[in-house]
Amino acid sequence: MKADSIAIFHSNDHMPRNGDQGYRFRQNSDLFYLSGLDQAECVLVLYPGSPRDGYQEMVFIKRISEHDAMWQGSMYTPETAREISGVEKVHYLDEMEVVLRPLILAAKRIYLNTNENSRYFSDVPYRDFRMGRELMAQYPLHKYHRAQPILRKLRMIKSPYEQGVMQRAIDITARAFERVVRFVEPGVGEYEVEAEIIHELLRNRATGFAYDSVIASGADNCILHYDANNKVCREGELLLLDFGAEYAHYAADLSRTIPVSGRFTDRQRQVYDAVLRVQRAAIQLFVPGNTLEEYHQQVGELLTAELLDLSLLDRTDVKNQTKEQPAHKRYSYHRTAHHLGLDVHDLHNPYTFMQAGMVFTCEPGIYLPDEGFGIRLENNILITDDGPQDLTGHIPIEAEEIEEMMASRQLVEEVE
Repeated sequence: MKADSIAIFHSNDHMPRNGDQGYRFRQNSDLFYLSGLDQAECVLVLYPGSPRDGYQEMVFIKRISEHDAMWQGSMYTPETAREISGVEKVHYLDEMEVVLRPLILAAKRIYLNTNENSRYFSDVPYRDFRMGRELMAQYPLHKYHRAQPILRKLRMIKSPYEQGVMQRAIDITARAFERVVRFVEPGVGEYEVEAEIIHELLRNRATGFAYDSVIASGADNCILHYDANNKVCREGELLLLDFGAEYAHYAADLSRTIPVSGRFTDRQRQVYDAVLRVQRAAIQLFVPGNTLEEYHQQVGELLTAELLDLSLLDRTDVKNQTKEQPAHKRYSYHRTAHHLGLDVHDLHNPYTFMQAGMVFTCEPGIYLPDEGFGIRLENNILITDDGPQDLTGHIPIEAEEIEEMMASRQLVEEVE
């Protein structure tokens, strides 16, 4: 932060669902990252150069009445907020204007936090945005700055503690995947598969899915964000599983493609092995000094080579491709990596170099709607100075492993 600056961070809103019901609360990732506070109507204020002794950092929480406590259960007291956040100065929200106004007037600059995720598009004004507009109206002659560029630098690098929490999210995801592989057979519903997954996530203390899960059988696994999950899985189809646990607000992000009947056809196996070869080579590209743009270009070349071998592309296609529309995009629609952390598409700067401590997904895919199937494989990779570390490396991915796991379930049923 620049000198003479104060920064203000708000919790997320309780979001209305319908009628008098609301969605389950999910904390603003930036506020959680900075404070650990996991409750609505919380405010964190940072003022490194505060002229008032002891007011370099402050937390404001909602004052809870006995009546509120009867309906909502335990909420933060100043003592619990202090213990969780490590911030000594804790006040109630109804005291914030009196406490904060003289400090804002003593500062020259105000840092505000807005959602700068490049994929964010919404007409709903969130709390940080609304409160920021109120501050700018109340203090129009201050200089205003964006908090996100600073947070982006911080959040891209995962501390050893964060890496451990993410590994826990991934391990829970692994248990759910292994449960599902032994459950899937012709005739089960995608919704039943989703139920098996959420059962395993919750029983292992995940808070649920880190994002809307994709349980897509047949040709629908060529739809990148299919989330209806309402069909029945048929013999001979492939089932795309794209899901991840959220644990302590950190996300896992796994994709596997499995044969509903327990065995891949020759053609399915041919394409599956091609995608797996691309992923194995792509993982080795996660090294300090590389960039996402260079990575995407390198993976595009790997995909192109496999598509040529599969006779899906020919040399003329490659010769006529452009930088804006490479030939492989005909069968591989999406980019094959993104940052992972507190959000599944985590806060990041796409133009910076890869560094130790960053965590990326690695998710190549080949989609053949004319043939009725697509294949995506996705692992989570930690960059280290000693080479990429596959945090999902213990989760089965080889075609033989998948088939053996599915066969083991069938053998048990035959014995019973």
